[in-house]
Amino acid sequence: KGTHTMAFRQPKIEYKTNTQILKMREAGLVLAEALDEAVAAAQIGVTTAHLDEVFAAVLERHGATSNFKGYHDFPANICASVNDEVVHGFPSEYVLKDGDVLKIDGGAIIDGWHADSARTVIVGTADPEDQRLSDITQEAMWRGIAALAEARFVGQIGDAIDDFVSAVPGKPLGILEDYVGHGIGSEMHQAPDVLNYRTGHRGPRIKPGMCLAIEPMLVRGGLETKVLQDDWTVVTVDGARASQWEHSVAVHMGGIWVLTAHDGGVAGLAPFGVTPSPISS
Repeated sequence: KGTHTMAFRQPKIEYKTNTQILKMREAGLVLAEALDEAVAAAQIGVTTAHLDEVFAAVLERHGATSNFKGYHDFPANICASVNDEVVHGFPSEYVLKDGDVLKIDGGAIIDGWHADSARTVIVGTADPEDQRLSDITQEAMWRGIAALAEARFVGQIGDAIDDFVSAVPGKPLGILEDYVGHGIGSEMHQAPDVLNYRTGHRGPRIKPGMCLAIEPMLVRGGLETKVLQDDWTVVTVDGARASQWEHSVAVHMGGIWVLTAHDGGVAGLAPFGVTPSPISS
């Protein structure tokens, strides 16, 4: 969900108070539950439109709203992208098949504060190469989040993701460069961009109150993508399958906190020796 920024000025970063981060955490927990239910419903023979309904029902139950629906006229509550569709796919009457690689990307708003998260789910029996793709993408996300705990600059997140992915043994996977993570808060997409690859730029300095959506997108083939005629769905040009994993993460005086993980990121960060710090209200 990379955002195009104006070249002549660096957009301002919104720094959140602890109270505002706690609101984002509320939205993040609702979103985690909605994604749990959508992932559980993603079975052979089910349409992606049905997953959208399942997701929307959870938001409604908690009095949250979708930040996707109506965003630049996007028609649904989630993006449901299958196989070579990388991101921004429309939920539709497409019926899920055995072995499909499905990316469910969703968001929630509570009291004007946003959360954004995505998961890859492999329907039915996974091709081992697809499972590897999803596992490595998920680990890349956690490595990026772990790097944020120690980082001084936003660019170090992309460095950590790139260093991990490029060192993975076996067939190399590509990191998409056209779509990147982003700041999040009172809007879904804010400054700064959070790249998933190494560049010469350090990016902005990391400060308490910064909230970032970290979302690596990896492909089994080439990096070239194109947008379909619906003006949204992004596919790989070579038809290779793609994976996306995403969490929204807050930086505060006490450390980092994964707002869209039920446990705040405890399990995901444990392998890297990082302990997330919840904000006590």
